[in-house]
Amino acid sequence: MVGIKDVARQAGVSVGTVSNVLNRPERVSHEIRARVHAAIDLLGYVRSESARQLRAGHSRMLGLLVMDTGNPFFAVLAQGTERVAAEAGLGVMVCNSAESAAAEQGYLSLFVEQRLRGVLFAPVASDGEPWQALRRANIPFVVVDRAVDTRTACSVAADDVLGGSLAGRHLLAAGHRRIAYVHGPGHLQQVRDRREGLARAVEEAGLGIDTIVDIPAEKLDVSAGRDAGARLLGLSPRPTAVFCTNDLLALGVMQTTFDAGVRVPDDLAVIGYDDIEFAEASLIPLTSVRHPAAEIGRLAAGLLLQEIEPPDPERGHQHTGIVLQPELVVRRSSTPQP
Repeated sequence: MVGIKDVARQAGVSVGTVSNVLNRPERVSHEIRARVHAAIDLLGYVRSESARQLRAGHSRMLGLLVMDTGNPFFAVLAQGTERVAAEAGLGVMVCNSAESAAAEQGYLSLFVEQRLRGVLFAPVASDGEPWQALRRANIPFVVVDRAVDTRTACSVAADDVLGGSLAGRHLLAAGHRRIAYVHGPGHLQQVRDRREGLARAVEEAGLGIDTIVDIPAEKLDVSAGRDAGARLLGLSPRPTAVFCTNDLLALGVMQTTFDAGVRVPDDLAVIGYDDIEFAEASLIPLTSVRHPAAEIGRLAAGLLLQEIEPPDPERGHQHTGIVLQPELVVRRSSTPQP
């Protein structure tokens, strides 16, 4: 292994000068920096991140823990995070809790062991404070896709209650009076908030809560949506519309209804949530509540960097809660063509 001493010998400078070139280049002349970098290129030197981490007490990595890396929503959120981190010279370690509280705690403990510079994560449970391990280790963190009290932490989320209301109002305005709500695990705050929004729309219309037919799904993926679609088709009377917690569930529902000869939207109107890329590209373009994933990732990473290095060190960091507004994107799946 080529070491820093080998680089110093090749460049004809001291070890301290090589260290300055790598960590504090502004202290070294352009000519010396050029000689050191030439020696690094010639010898193929790669500095030890573990050694640097021991000296600094932390790594140059941020942690991003999401509930499902297979969900395009979280992939786009990660892209927004990575762009901001890269501009700050930091990398991002993306991990998947798979909607498991135990896995979530395991990864948060791993982040502490790896001395990550900061962490962003989407909590699995809607109650409690799963970030205690980070707080004990004094690792800055920001909660994503769920609003929390600013006395506790920074957070960036969308108004999911409003998103559910937008979907409900659209279906009710089209004349639907029996709406299925296909949702994932009830412990997820997003699932509960979106149903609350749907219920508010029903109440505003002067209708009873029995307008909503709950159809639970074990997961938030296409396979679970297909299963929910099969149960939906077996209901009597059958709902004339369905609102799904996310687009993956909605796409699964539409696959099942298509195979059964049920026409969307003529026989069944369908609305999803998140507005992932596949929503518009579906055989029947999917109406969806746009959930600004990239913006959530970008803003959350910015808040985390501010917490890591406050712009005003004397004042310190003040926790901020950002709530973005969702938007209903109407497509063919909920609107019959003339």
